[in-house]
Amino acid sequence: MKFSRPDADVFAPDGTPPAQALARTTHLCIGAHQDDIEIMAQAGIAECHGRTDKFFTGVVVTDGTGSPRTGRYAAMSEAGMQAVRRDEQRRAAELGKYNLQLQLAHPSSDVKAPGHVGVRADFAAIFRGCPAGTVYLHNPADKHDTHVAVLLRCLEAMRALPRDQRPRRVLGCEVWRDLDWLADADKVALDAGQNPGLAAALLEVFDSQISGGKRYDLAALGRRAANATFHTSHETDRFKAITWAMDLTPLVADETLSVRDFTLAHVERLKADIAARLKRFETAGN
Repeated sequence: MKFSRPDADVFAPDGTPPAQALARTTHLCIGAHQDDIEIMAQAGIAECHGRTDKFFTGVVVTDGTGSPRTGRYAAMSEAGMQAVRRDEQRRAAELGKYNLQLQLAHPSSDVKAPGHVGVRADFAAIFRGCPAGTVYLHNPADKHDTHVAVLLRCLEAMRALPRDQRPRRVLGCEVWRDLDWLADADKVALDAGQNPGLAAALLEVFDSQISGGKRYDLAALGRRAANATFHTSHETDRFKAITWAMDLTPLVADETLSVRDFTLAHVERLKADIAARLKRFETAGN
């Protein structure tokens, strides 16, 4: 299995030939950076962990440059940091018993460029070789530019597939903007409370980020717990931890849908929900 970048990394923890591993994938997560997968898709990782009938594949698109850092990582070169982050992602794949871990090593600038030949070819190869039923992506309301660019390149690749080969379920997950703002009818609750020990251990693998000044481990676990508790005010918690997602399947099924209009419609439904609640209880003149 070859990709457009010579420094792309292909790793099957159990030694299965990579093309064979890709072909048996049932759950696929494509994230922009190392550790995005573990923040976004704990529900899928846990669902497949230790199973022989479900297989989780992770894809990291960019090369790991540009991360903020302090302490023992402060003076590390970009090349050194890239190597560290690549190795951390491999360790997460081993710990999580991933079916396959791909790191495509594209500069963010290439991913942000519509029609980049290498990026387009890599995504086409992944989706052609992967019959995943569930795909976890970034969400279109994310505030990180590279996350949104990765999402758009993925949607382009899936829309280019014959209709009968497109994934059955595509979910846009929260990372750099929570999705608790979605109207309740638009929320997809992913059970991130399965195997909490594994969830914590996977986040802790990324020491270059944690010791480097970003406590993603505490933040991700805290957000999941908060999502579960603050989801409903009049019911007990259904899950111990939730990652919120947006259902992007309609965007894959119908390539004529505008991603922008689709996303802003979610904002409009939130606006209508807020307006209706205020109207029910306001007094004249408020």
